[in-house]
Amino acid sequence: MAAKLTVLLAAPRGFCAGVERAIQIVEQGLKRFGAPVYVRHEIVHNRFVVEELEQKGAVFVDELDEVPEGAPVVFSAHGVPKSIPAEAERREMIYVDATCPLVSKVHREAERHHADGRMVVLIGHAGHPEIIGTMGQLPNGAVTLVETREQAESIEFPDPDRALAYITQTTLSVDDTAEIVETLRRRFPNILGPKKEDICYATTNRQMAVKAIADRCDVLFVVGAPNSSNSRRLVEVGSNAGVAKATLVQRASEINWEQLNGVSVLGVTAGASAPDVLVEEVIAACRERFDVTVEEIVTTQEQVEFKLPSILTA
Repeated sequence: MAAKLTVLLAAPRGFCAGVERAIQIVEQGLKRFGAPVYVRHEIVHNRFVVEELEQKGAVFVDELDEVPEGAPVVFSAHGVPKSIPAEAERREMIYVDATCPLVSKVHREAERHHADGRMVVLIGHAGHPEIIGTMGQLPNGAVTLVETREQAESIEFPDPDRALAYITQTTLSVDDTAEIVETLRRRFPNILGPKKEDICYATTNRQMAVKAIADRCDVLFVVGAPNSSNSRRLVEVGSNAGVAKATLVQRASEINWEQLNGVSVLGVTAGASAPDVLVEEVIAACRERFDVTVEEIVTTQEQVEFKLPSILTA
């Protein structure tokens, strides 16, 4: 007789409005222009999504010089430096910018602070495409990246009298970022922050949902990709909230089932770039091994939608 397993399904989970919009942009681009449509970088950080779009005719490239003359190109949801659309325009390319509107909001904040003469502090993870895109909105040296509270504690500026402002990556840990901001505000009392938090609603909601189930879980599976910032933050949030074992799961086929030996309650969530079909796959795999009861814990309802670019709807 199969052991009983309660699966606590965190909600909200999975796709956010920015990810849904980005995928729709590629799909609509294929309908509008025909295949192939080129996409610079992974449209979102999920291999399953990328492979599905490849099957429909999308071709993923690292840089614009890999796109043939006359072919349409889509920029990923994470945003790009200003040099990328400038290069596309120089080459007279057809391009569609799938940057999440909430990332674009951060770009506009950076530009506004720079125009007002402020030094910009960007809280985020070095090397992430969103950080590269945001830093690329301003001239070299205009943005200082801070990744940790320790860095916030030690950071110095050449001109101590220059006005400061901070912005953040949209997919950070809410708690970790609050600590960094607190440190910056203590050291630089006049530093300006965003009127509305830069960490996006979807990141915040998914982290809250994990916290809501953490004290009941023996193990937490976060369905998502290793290069997905918001998915990795959900693992950290689960661990920090007291889950004994929080782990990232790309596909059900990769699950280490020994982790569930003796476990009676499993928490499951998904990063904002992971489709719900992968969550269903994980639950189905659990049903093959356990007598499963699924309980969905809903902390908030999301009703955000973003319009597609006019080039695809006109």
